[in-house]
Amino acid sequence: MRLVSLGYALLTLVLMACVGLFLLIYTPQTPLPDALNPTKPLNIADPVTPLTAFKLRRALTDGKSCRAALGTGAQFGALPDLETSPQCGIADRVTLRQVGQATMRPVETRCQTALRLAMWHQHGIVPAATQHFGQGVRQVHHASSYNCRQIRTTGGGSGRLSTHATAEAVDISGVTLADGRRVDLINGWGASDPRGAFFVDLRDSACMWFRVTLGPDYNALHADHFHLQHTGWGLCR
Repeated sequence: MRLVSLGYALLTLVLMACVGLFLLIYTPQTPLPDALNPTKPLNIADPVTPLTAFKLRRALTDGKSCRAALGTGAQFGALPDLETSPQCGIADRVTLRQVGQATMRPVETRCQTALRLAMWHQHGIVPAATQHFGQGVRQVHHASSYNCRQIRTTGGGSGRLSTHATAEAVDISGVTLADGRRVDLINGWGASDPRGAFFVDLRDSACMWFRVTLGPDYNALHADHFHLQHTGWGLCR
């Protein structure tokens, strides 16, 4: 009898915990912060929590969800999909003009690439600039996103299309700090001043937000930019 009573007691506790968790998540007046509520969509400005990766994956699944998330921390314009050939084009196309408080030269890219860039800026670039330079970022500089071309290698063309051909990658060359000073990867990588540590932190944080991150340590073709890719298998160089 004692074992049966104990079983009922444990079952009751589990049911009460489930009801409490349900109410905590779904009650409109829940004290649970949005960043920790799995029913709330991704907000770029929210602090990073164990749920952030889940929310980001959910936002990346389609153009509508992606644009809604991108609008919480970037300025952009939605555009019709672009198809220039059977292999080249931009699905979920947007023109990205600003991430956080940092402007950009307008760049046409895929929304998913733009969203990853906005997350990296908020949770990677800004903290690194604050840590190493004591200030924020005025502008993020890019080389390109969409380009219907083959992958370049140190030996020439590869015969395979680059992820730039579908705007699933963006190349970032540097930033302009809040005080107007421009900091570029080409002369900052490996520097003994704060620029060196700044760009190492940028590379490491980019690896958290993009599926592929390639920089100067990868090969000479990336000496002046980070190649940041929405798709891929986790390469971080």
